[in-house]
Amino acid sequence: MQNILFIIHSAPYGDEHFFSALRLALQIQEQHKNAVNLKLFLMSDAVLGGLAKQNPGEGYHLQQMLEILTVQGAAVKLCKTCTNARGLTELPLAEGVEIGTLIELADWTVEADKVINF
Repeated sequence: MQNILFIIHSAPYGDEHFFSALRLALQIQEQHKNAVNLKLFLMSDAVLGGLAKQNPGEGYHLQQMLEILTVQGAAVKLCKTCTNARGLTELPLAEGVEIGTLIELADWTVEADKVINF
């Protein structure tokens, strides 16, 4: 089993970095479902993508993409320091998404065979 860690910093809407990260994660999960262990850690403005009740007018729906990943076994965590700084820590999160810490990110990084940054 290969451990792959995605660290996403980009804001969920405004450019396509966040969307591209989720597309790649979903593709890896689909192609190699029994061979990979995916973890995603959202930092900076990316933490906004982990909130529940998103209703984008058109185009891609990041909350749904994250929920698909978690249902398929991927771990998704939001940086606690980043959510605190943005006043988001007490808001409802997308299904399967949790608040995480830098300690967890450090552990995930050491355990990862590959780290992908967006």
